Parts: sequence; structure tokens; C-alpha cells
Amino acid sequence: MLCGFIGFLGVSQVPDEPMDSISQQYIIMEGDSVMQSSIALNEVYVFGKLKFQNYNDKLRYYILRRRTIKVYPYAKLAAERLVELNDSLVYIKKNRHKKRFTRKVQKFIEEEFSEELKKLTRSEGQILVKLIYRQTGTTAFDLVKELRSGWRAFWYNTTAKMFSISIKEEFRPDVVHEDYLIEDILQRAFADFTLERQPSVLEFDYATLSNIWKDSANNKDKDSINTTN
Repeated sequence: MLCGFIGFLGVSQVPDEPMDSISQQYIIMEGDSVMQSSIALNEVYVFGKLKFQNYNDKLRYYILRRRTIKVYPYAKLAAERLVELNDSLVYIKKNRHKKRFTRKVQKFIEEEFSEELKKLTRSEGQILVKLIYRQTGTTAFDLVKELRSGWRAFWYNTTAKMFSISIKEEFRPDVVHEDYLIEDILQRAFADFTLERQPSVLEFDYATLSNIWKDSANNKDKDSINTTN
């Protein structure tokens, strides 16, 4: 099924007419005639059936799924607030006014997030850090450093380490298997509308990632067979 395709209002077609020996169609969209030979659709992924080596792998995946779906909305909201902040700063000329505005936005974000984030477990907090990087292209450490100061970022990171969380963590689904599983969970959740899709600023393709990890799994199986023999 094609996901995300929105039907055009009042769609009709004009019979094909030859034009420079190329068959063209007019597509009427809300009163406007647009010359095009096809209709562009959103990219669609065909997901394979989930397969697990054993029950523990299956259990870990579904625990990861629950945690990822829980924290993703916070990462999405953080990205939205960052875009709003940067867009607003463009129109503020004086540095002291920029700093004052940034402090107000930072206070608003802290008040908006703090109570909910306190309820997160360590694992959920680490996934959130990774997803913030996925959505903004910047680590949580650098965001704090940019909005506050280097010392505050260092303090945040040191405190987070006490709870086994690094706010310098990046999202690397091409080299970290758990990150790939998180991406797989997100794409499936977008497809069935469990989560609202927000494009990642990172340049990677889910289909390519799937092939990478599929090949990796196949190579491990071959090595295991060769070792046994």
C-alpha cells in the first residue's frame, strides 16, 4: 500500500495529444494545469518480516521498540524548537539581544521538557540523545554548549555519565547495530502512522542500511559454518 499519498482534489485528465512526438498529459489540480508525464509519489519502503535468532533477541527488539516510540516525540519537538530558534535569530541583529532571546527560549524548553524527561530511564535517555542527533545533526552536548556555555555542557556530560548516559553520543545506523534497529523501528512506525514522520537531517538510506546489516548477518553465518567445519 502506498503510504503518505494524498489524493488530489478535483483531479481530472485531458485526453493525450501529440506534442513533439511525445505523449503528454495535463493533470488538473485545484484549477491549475500542470504539464507532467507522471505523478511523483512519496518514497515507500517494503518491510521484510522480522526475524530473530532467539527469544532474547526478540525480547530486546520489542523493549527497544517501546523505548524508541516513547522518546521519539521529544527528539522531534527538540528539533522543531531548534529550527524556530535559529529562524528567529536571523532577524535579531545585536548580540546581546540574541543572547537574551536564546536564554528565554532555553528556559522555555527546559520548562517544557524537564518534568517529562525526569521520568525517563537511563536507556530511554540514551536513546533520546541519539534521536536528537538524528533529527538535528548535532549532539546534545553541542546543543547545550551552543545555547549555554562550554562549562555547562561539560557539567551536563559529567553528570549524565554518572547515570551511564553520554550526551556526546551520535546516531550511526551504518556502524552500530542498535542504531540500525532504532531506525528500523522508526520507519515501521512511520509507515503504520504510529509516529509522525519528521525527516532526519542525516544522509542515509534505510534500504541501503538494511542491505548492509543483512550482508553482515550472512557473513557471520558463513564464518560460523566454516568454523564448525
